[in-house]
Order: sequence, then structure tokens, then C-alpha cells
Amino acid sequence: MTIDHALDRERAVTEEVVASFAGTADSRLREVMQALVRHLHAFARDVRLTQREWEAGMAFLTRAGHITDDRRQEFILLSDVLGLSMLTVAINEPTAPGATEATVFGPFFVDDAPEVELGGDIARGAVGTPCFVHGTVRSTEGDPLVGARLDVWEADDDGFYDVQYSAEASAGRGWLRSGADGAYRFWSVLPAPYPIPHDGPVGALLEAAGRGPMRPAHLHFKVTAPGYRTLITHLFVAGDPHLADDAVFGVKDSLVVHVDEHDGGVAPDGSEREGRWTEIAFDLVLPPEAPDIRPTSEEHR
Repeated sequence: MTIDHALDRERAVTEEVVASFAGTADSRLREVMQALVRHLHAFARDVRLTQREWEAGMAFLTRAGHITDDRRQEFILLSDVLGLSMLTVAINEPTAPGATEATVFGPFFVDDAPEVELGGDIARGAVGTPCFVHGTVRSTEGDPLVGARLDVWEADDDGFYDVQYSAEASAGRGWLRSGADGAYRFWSVLPAPYPIPHDGPVGALLEAAGRGPMRPAHLHFKVTAPGYRTLITHLFVAGDPHLADDAVFGVKDSLVVHVDEHDGGVAPDGSEREGRWTEIAFDLVLPPEAPDIRPTSEEHR
């Protein structure tokens, strides 16, 4: 068989599969699936994928499916370490000047976190140094956003989220609403660096690639307000040694914050504190919601 004939045979497979989606009623689904087939087939041709490698890939995805449950999402973790999560953020992030930058969602958000009063404690028994986090939620026009919902979650000082423990208790997470002046405030624990779960197929992939599993210390936010774009972001602790090698590529300079250290004394909320505690101040800025005007893949070429 000549090389030209072999290439024609490979192209024929791709064209047949692309054509199979031509009758898809949903135009966006048709565009996405046909592009996926073209790029996936191009990848296989580019690396000259072997049967054994294909089988290894299918086994990898099967293991990822088996380890995924309602407390662990291995496929999101895979998306994170391949940079797909951050690329999707970059594609969809608004360009509004002054808006807080977005970053990855991560696999440990839960919908039924407990509500915490403004100024309350989301730590709820999580191990770590007390940390008072405060700031304002406002629009890119400078207007305070009253009643904005802030979902907050983080790992404890041992590097684990509450859902990674066997107990069902919620700790290191909660949600609250901004006050009449757009201000938010709550107590938690100082974020600590930790490894992403690496006891499964994603961890094996990182090890084979010679990559580490560490994430720098960070605090997750999801901020929603009617009429404004939902913000999903982190606050990263300045000076963390893992800022330069985040396993999921989520660090942005604008999200790295200074942590004030205190030894007892009166906290900003007026409470008297004993022993070491810390403080983070950061304003969260949301752009207005915009219509989803999505350029086609042809416009990007």
C-alpha cells in the first residue's frame, strides 16, 4: 500500500465521521462535535497513535470514571492538570477593565454549603490559623453590590477539604451575602498549600510526566449578583513557594494577596483575639452580565 493511499484511507474515516453529524439539529452541537472529530483524528494521525496506546488511554479514562463519585471529580481534575480548565476560563472571561480575574473552579465545590451570617465563621472546626477575610463586592462602575452571594471554600491546614474526610460534617466552607454597603467579611483559617488528589489515574499521569501535584495556598470564591457576571476565582497567599508551579495553572498575579499577621489584639470586627491570627483584605469586582455572543470557530481561523 502506498503512503498516499494510506493517507486517503485515514482521511476517509475522518470525513465519514464528520458527515455523520451533518444532520444534527442543534447548530452549536453540530459545530462542536464536527470540530472535536477533526481535531481528535488529527491528534491521532499526528502522533501515529498505536493500538496499545489507544487501549491504555481507554483504560485510563475507565479508571477515572470508576474513582469519580459525588465527593470526587477525577475528570475535572484531569481537565485542570491538562490546562483545559484554565483555557476555558481564558476563552470565556470578560475583558471588562477593573474586573476581578477568574480562575479554575476546582473539583471540591458543593451546592449545599451552610449559610453563614455576615462576619460569621466558615471554618466550623477546620484546622488552621484563624484568618479574617474582608472587602467589598462592587461593579466595574464602582457601585456596591448589595446582597451579592459569596460561596467560599478552602482546604484546612492539613491540606484537605471537608469532602475528603469520611465524616459528613461541613468545614472550611459556607456562603454569605454582602451587606448594605457591599461589604463582606468572615472568619476562616489561613489557606495552606496542598497536593491535589494524586492517588488515582491523574496522579499517575503527573508522576509519569515528572510533574508535581502541589497547589499554592488559596481561598475559593464564587460570587453571584443579579445582572452581573458570575465570578469564580481564588485568592492566593503571597510568598507561597508553589505559586510558580501550580499543578492546575490557576495562578494570576492580580489574585496574589498579602497576609497581615497579628499576635492577639482587637480584630477589624471588634472581637478580642488571643494568640496568632491573620487578615486578608480584597475587593471583588464584577462586570455586568453580557449577552452570549459567541464567535464561530471559523471566525477564529
